[in-house]
Amino acid sequence: MKNEIPPLSPALPYTQTRSFLTVALIELWERFGYYGMQALIVYYMVQRLGFEDSRANMVWSAAAALIYVAPAIGGWIGDKVLGTRRSTYIGAVILALGYALMAVPSENTWFMFGALGVVVVGNGLFKPNAGNLVRKIYEGDDSKIDSAFTLYYMAVNVGSTVSMLATPWIKDAVNAAYGNQLGWHAAFAVCAIGLVVGLLNVMLMRATIAHIGSIPDERPVDAGKLLAVLAGGVVLAAAAAVILEYQSLARAFVYAAGVVLLGIFIHLIRKSAPSERAGLSAALVLTAQIVFFFIFYQQMSTSLSLFALRNVDLDFSVFGAHLWTWSPAQFQALNAIWIMVLSPVLAWAYSAAGRSGKDLSIAAKFALGFFSVALGFFAYGVAGAFAVNGLTSSWIMIIGYGLYSLGELLVSGLGLAMIARYVPASMGGFMMGAYYVAVGISQYLGGVVANLASVPSDVTDPVQTLPIYTSLFNKLGIGALACTVLALAVLPLVKRLTAAHHAHQ
Repeated sequence: MKNEIPPLSPALPYTQTRSFLTVALIELWERFGYYGMQALIVYYMVQRLGFEDSRANMVWSAAAALIYVAPAIGGWIGDKVLGTRRSTYIGAVILALGYALMAVPSENTWFMFGALGVVVVGNGLFKPNAGNLVRKIYEGDDSKIDSAFTLYYMAVNVGSTVSMLATPWIKDAVNAAYGNQLGWHAAFAVCAIGLVVGLLNVMLMRATIAHIGSIPDERPVDAGKLLAVLAGGVVLAAAAAVILEYQSLARAFVYAAGVVLLGIFIHLIRKSAPSERAGLSAALVLTAQIVFFFIFYQQMSTSLSLFALRNVDLDFSVFGAHLWTWSPAQFQALNAIWIMVLSPVLAWAYSAAGRSGKDLSIAAKFALGFFSVALGFFAYGVAGAFAVNGLTSSWIMIIGYGLYSLGELLVSGLGLAMIARYVPASMGGFMMGAYYVAVGISQYLGGVVANLASVPSDVTDPVQTLPIYTSLFNKLGIGALACTVLALAVLPLVKRLTAAHHAHQ
């Protein structure tokens, strides 16, 4: 006799897996657009607009900071104003518009800054609310939350792998065929198309997440509130464009955001109920570590990106046999490729450890992650020993990105899970946003660090540029080792806070 599958409960019309898949797919296409743009943006400023390295690094780092700070507002809008699910959809539409503006052929820097401002607004609405939907699907199950967010992170990297391989190729192919630098804008247009595909996909599957969201999702759309949010978005996009043009404003904004973020954490901890205080304190300690990690992360689109342009042999060969050739921008896809390879392994390991009661704490995973990042940067640092005429082997990039990506999964990949695990549900969307503020601050600081390897425009010899980059990478390796030691030092504190948090649950 065959086993019969029991009917789904009317209260839960779809399984967790199907609901998760819907959110993961819209996130996949959103990251397709974002990373397709990120793969080219620094090169675009240096090669198309004629920016100095230092200006390109800081403009993109300031944009990345704003892109990650905006979710602090978007998370609150999702929680209290428009709804978590509804804000995710609106954010995706605005992101598509931002990438479409990047596709307009123009050398006007203000036009580019305005387009990036629209991307800031779209990401602010999309990012915290999509993550909060995943949290709501698996709320209350810590081992499943870690596993789900690791697989969610893999979905992110499926989208980013395809786009970071595709957009540089599209740029080169269109430039070669039509000239006039149209390839850059064709590639940005593909990023916008990715968001449109994602929106169509989620519209087809929207019934699977119709029961998930915040209280405003359960009510009809309030036209007045929607118009107010959109009007505020226009103002924010314009303000972002001004901040990107004037770096002193960007610096002041980021540092002020850091002070405000710390103040909010302290206020929430002081005003929270005793049952919530330990979890929020643990989240603060771990968020501080996230800030350090993303300083390293920002090197991928700045110093490492320019290192690939100037000091990496673009040909992949084995024992003298040529395999393939990449453009410099495509090396960023190595990060996403490694994450896709490693994510299922770690997700399985987390679930298996959870079943056996031997799961490492998030704080211990952070320490391991920093150590792996250190090894990755040391791999880049020794690249000079394998260089010929200033060009190092492309295989060095594969090794370095592999070690770095493992560290990313152990730290950044669990950052959202950390918020889901320690933060009360009533402030989930806002705290997702606060987490991204911390990420934004460190993205900007990462640009400051990248400028330690800023190459003057009159220096073009790879033999001269190589030691500039390898010196920075070795220093970053030492910095990551220091972060490992700090992460180990706070393990006892986080363990006590976690025990107190669970005692109140």
